[in-house]
Amino acid sequence: MPGLSVRLLGSLTISRNGVPVALPASRKLRALFAYLALAPHPVGRSRLCELFWDVPNDPRGELRWCLSKLRGVLDAPERRRVSTQGDMVALDLDGCLVDALEISRATAQGIGTLGRERLRGLVGLFAGDLLDGLELERSPLFNSWLIAQRRRFNSCHVAVLEQLVESLPPDCDETIGHLDRWVELAPFDGRAHVTLLASLHRRGEIGAAEQHLTATEQLFQSEDLDFAPLRAAWRAIRDQRASAAQQAQPACLSPASQLVATPGDDGPVEPSHASLAIMPFAEESGARGGLADGLTHDIITRLAKLRDFFVIARGSVFALAEKAIAPEEAGGKLNVDYVATGTVRSLAGRVIVGVELVAVRTARIVWAETFERRPDDIFAVLDDIGDSIVSSISAEIETVERNRAMLKAPNSLNAWEAYHRGLWHMYRFTQAENEQARHFFARALQLDPTFARAYAGLSFTHWQNAFQRWGDRDRESALAFESAGHSLLVDDHNPAAHWAMGRALWLRGAQDGSLVELQRAVDLSPNFALGHYALSFVHSQSGDPRAAIGSSDHSRHLSPFDPLLFGMLGARAMAHVRLGQFGEAAEWALKAAARPNAHAIILAIAAHCLALAGRLDEARGFAAAIRKTLPHYSSEDFIGTFRFEPDAEALFRQGARRIGLG
Repeated sequence: MPGLSVRLLGSLTISRNGVPVALPASRKLRALFAYLALAPHPVGRSRLCELFWDVPNDPRGELRWCLSKLRGVLDAPERRRVSTQGDMVALDLDGCLVDALEISRATAQGIGTLGRERLRGLVGLFAGDLLDGLELERSPLFNSWLIAQRRRFNSCHVAVLEQLVESLPPDCDETIGHLDRWVELAPFDGRAHVTLLASLHRRGEIGAAEQHLTATEQLFQSEDLDFAPLRAAWRAIRDQRASAAQQAQPACLSPASQLVATPGDDGPVEPSHASLAIMPFAEESGARGGLADGLTHDIITRLAKLRDFFVIARGSVFALAEKAIAPEEAGGKLNVDYVATGTVRSLAGRVIVGVELVAVRTARIVWAETFERRPDDIFAVLDDIGDSIVSSISAEIETVERNRAMLKAPNSLNAWEAYHRGLWHMYRFTQAENEQARHFFARALQLDPTFARAYAGLSFTHWQNAFQRWGDRDRESALAFESAGHSLLVDDHNPAAHWAMGRALWLRGAQDGSLVELQRAVDLSPNFALGHYALSFVHSQSGDPRAAIGSSDHSRHLSPFDPLLFGMLGARAMAHVRLGQFGEAAEWALKAAARPNAHAIILAIAAHCLALAGRLDEARGFAAAIRKTLPHYSSEDFIGTFRFEPDAEALFRQGARRIGLG
C-alpha cells in the first residue's frame, strides 16, 4: 500500500499509511483538490478562479490560501505534492493510490482486456458517487464538471460490472450480486435485465425472475417505455430447450438479440452510425406551423449537413407527431439511438427555447438546455439559437459515443465505434495517444472503406505528427494530404473532408488553397466549428488577423467546450500579436494554456505573448515548463512550427529574446 491514498468515489477521504488525514472544513478546498487530482495536465490559476469563485473580492488570494492548506495536508519533507510553476497549478500524486485514477487507467487500457481479479478490484473501488455531497453553491462551472464526471464514472462502473459478469459462472451468488448492482445503476438497460433473468432461470429461481419481470414492467410503464422486447426475451429464455440452455448466452436468444451484444466476435463488423430524430418542437400555444416548426426544419437541415450521423427526415418525424405519438415511443418506432425534443415560448420581449436530448436505449437525458433571447430580429434570434442547438447536439452525441467506445473491447468495435475510439485518443495530444488514434482510424477504414470522417481523422493524426515534430515533417505532411484526398473522394460534400484537406495544404505551404478548402467546409456546414477554427488558425499567422479573431469567436460560440478549445484561444492570441495588441494577446494565451489538454506549443504561444506584454516572470515560468519536456526548445522551433509573415516573425523573436528562448 502506498503511504498516501485518496478516495474520490463516495465521500472524499485522504489517508496516510492507513490513517485518515484531517481535512480543512472548506468545501471549495476539497473540490479544488479533487479537480486537480483528476486534471491530466497543470491547470491555470485563471481557470481555477473561474471554476470555484463566482464574484469574490480576491479570487487569487483565496486560491493561494487553499493551496497553502493543501500543502499542509499533502506535502511531506521528502516529497512536495502541490506544484506551482508560474501561472500553472498541479498535484503530483505519483505513487499514491487514487481510486478514480485507477479506474481511468483501466478504462484507457480497455475494460475488455482485464482479468477477473482486476475487475473485482475495480468494483471494490466504487464506494458511491464521485465526491458524494460536494456540490458547491454559486459555482455552476464546477458543478457542471462534477455532473459530467459522475456520469462518466457511472458508465465505467456499469462497464466493469458487465465485463465481470461475463467472466463469472452465470448462476453463482457473486454473479447475481453484480447483476443486481448493474440493474440498479442502469435501470433501463435491457441487457442487464435479460442477463439477470437468464441467471435466475439457470438457478431455478423462476419465481424470483417473474417478480423481477413484474417490477421492471411497472418501471418501464412509468416512463412510457416499450417493455415488449424484455417480455419476449423472458419468454424465449423460459421456453428454450434444455440443450440450448446449456450452450447459449442471453445474447444468442433471437427475441433479445437487439438488447444484448454478442461478445468476442473478432470478425468484420458491419458499419453503423449513430442515428437521431428531431421531433417537432412544440409551441406553448399548441399551434402548428409557427416558429417551432420553422426551428425544427432548420435544425434537421443543419444536422444533416454536418454528416456526422444519420438524421431522420422531417417527413417521418412530423408524421409521427401528427399521430400524437410520444417522443420516447417515436424513438422506438424509428429505431434511432437519440431523440431530441423542444418547446418554444414567446413572452413579452423574450423568446425561450428549451431542448432535451435523450439516449433512447437507456432513456437518459444526456443534454438539456434553455435558450432565452430578446427578439429584436426574430430570424437572427432563431438562427443564433439554432446554431447553439445543432452544435451542442453534435458535440454531446460525439462525447457519448466516444465514451461508449472506450468501454468496449477493441476487437469488438464496428467502424463507427473504432472511429470514436480514435477520437478519444486523438484529443489527448500526446505522441503515444496520437499513434493509438491512428490505429483506430485505420481499423475503422478497414471495416468501412467509405467512411469519410475516418479518413479525415487519419489525416489529422499525420498532421499532428508533422506539426508537433513527432515524425518526419515532409513524410507526415504527404500522408496527411493523401488521407484528406481519400476523404474527399469518398464524400466531397462532407465538411470534415474539406477541413482535412485545408489543413494538409497549410502544412505544404499552400495558404491560398488551404483557405479555399476551409471556406468550402464552412459553406457546406455553417455549424462546423472546426472549420471556423481552422480558418482562424491560418488567418492568425499570415492572413487577415481581424478575420482570425472573428472566426475564433464563432468557433467557440458553436462549440464552447470543444477538445480543441485551446487552439481556438491560441489562434486569437496570435492574431492580437499581429495587431500589436500584446495585452489582449497575453490574456487569450493564458486562457489557452489553462485548458487541461493544452500541449507544449500552446504553452509556447503563452510564453511569447506574455513576454511581448512585459509580463516576464509569467513568461519565464511557461518557458521553464516547456523545457522540462523539451530541454532544447527555442524560438527557432516555435517559428518553424508556424507560417508567420515576416513582421509577425520578428515580433515573436523579440519576445523570445526577453525570456531566454532566443
